[in-house]
Amino acid sequence: MTRSFMLWIEVLVQKMPVAHVARLTGVHWHTVKAIDYQRLKREQREPDRQGLKRLIMDEFALFKGHRYATVVVNADNQQLLWVGEGRSRAAVRPFFEWLGVEACEQIEAVAMDMNTAMDLEVQHHCRNARVVYDLFHVVAKFGREVVDRVRVDQANQLRHDKPGRKIIKRARWLLLRNANNLKAEQAIQLQELLQANQSLMTVYVLKDQLKELWFAPSEAEAKRRWREWYGMAMSSGIQPAIQFAKRLKGYLSGITASAVYRLNTSVLEGMNNKIKVIKRMAYGYRDNDYFFLKIKAAFPGKVR
Repeated sequence: MTRSFMLWIEVLVQKMPVAHVARLTGVHWHTVKAIDYQRLKREQREPDRQGLKRLIMDEFALFKGHRYATVVVNADNQQLLWVGEGRSRAAVRPFFEWLGVEACEQIEAVAMDMNTAMDLEVQHHCRNARVVYDLFHVVAKFGREVVDRVRVDQANQLRHDKPGRKIIKRARWLLLRNANNLKAEQAIQLQELLQANQSLMTVYVLKDQLKELWFAPSEAEAKRRWREWYGMAMSSGIQPAIQFAKRLKGYLSGITASAVYRLNTSVLEGMNNKIKVIKRMAYGYRDNDYFFLKIKAAFPGKVR
C-alpha cells in the first residue's frame, strides 16, 4: 500500500468503525485495525504527572460476565491518565506505580464509587488524599437495593389486586429517574403512585434527601444532613432502607468530603457513555490493547 492510501485509511477509521472502512476500501479488517493501531501508538502522548491534584477512578464493563476495566482521569482537565483490565487492588496498583511516590504525595482527592479495593489502594499510596464517593453511584445503588426492592415487595403484596400490582410493577423507571427528567404526564403518574403507597413514598423521599448530602456548603453541614437522613432511614421501619443506611455509615467520610472537594459526577457519566459508544461501534473489542488506545485517544484532556 502507498503511504497516501494508508493515510486515507487512518482518516476514515477515525470517523467510522473498522469493519465499515474495510468494506469501503476493500482492505482486510485486520489490516485496517493494524494501521489504526500503529497510528494510535504513534500519536499517544505520555500524560503529565506533574501538578496532579484531583483524580477520578471508575470502572466499566469490558464484556458480559462481570469482566471489568478501570480508568483513572485527571479531574481538572478530564485527561485519561491510565486504563487497565480489572478492578481489584492488584489491578489498579500499576497506575500508582506509574504515578510514582512524589506525584502520589501531591494528590488531594480521588473520586470513585464505593469500591473498597480502590479505596484501600488510594489510602496506601496517596496518604494525603481524601476519598470522595460519587453521588451518581451511591444514589443509583440506593435505587437498586432499596427503591427497587420495596417496589417488588409492594407488588408481591397485591397478588389479588392485579390492576394495582401491574401499576407498581411498571413504575420502576418512574421511581428511579430524576424527577426533573420526567414528562408532565409521567410526573402526574408518579405523584399518584406515591400518594397511594406509603412505603414507596418514604423510600422515594429518602432517595431525594440522600442527594442533598453532596450539596452541603461545608463538611459540618454535610454531617448534620447525614445525621438527619440516617435518623429518617432508621425510623422508617423499612428493612432495605435500614440495612442500606447501616452499610452507608461506614462510608461517611467519603460522602462528607464532597463538601470540600467538588468533583463533578457528570464527568464520570459522560466518559462511561462515550466508552460504550466506542465499544458498540466495534461490536465489542477482542484486543484490549487496541481498545484501551482508542479510549485514551478519546479523552486527551481539555486545554486550559
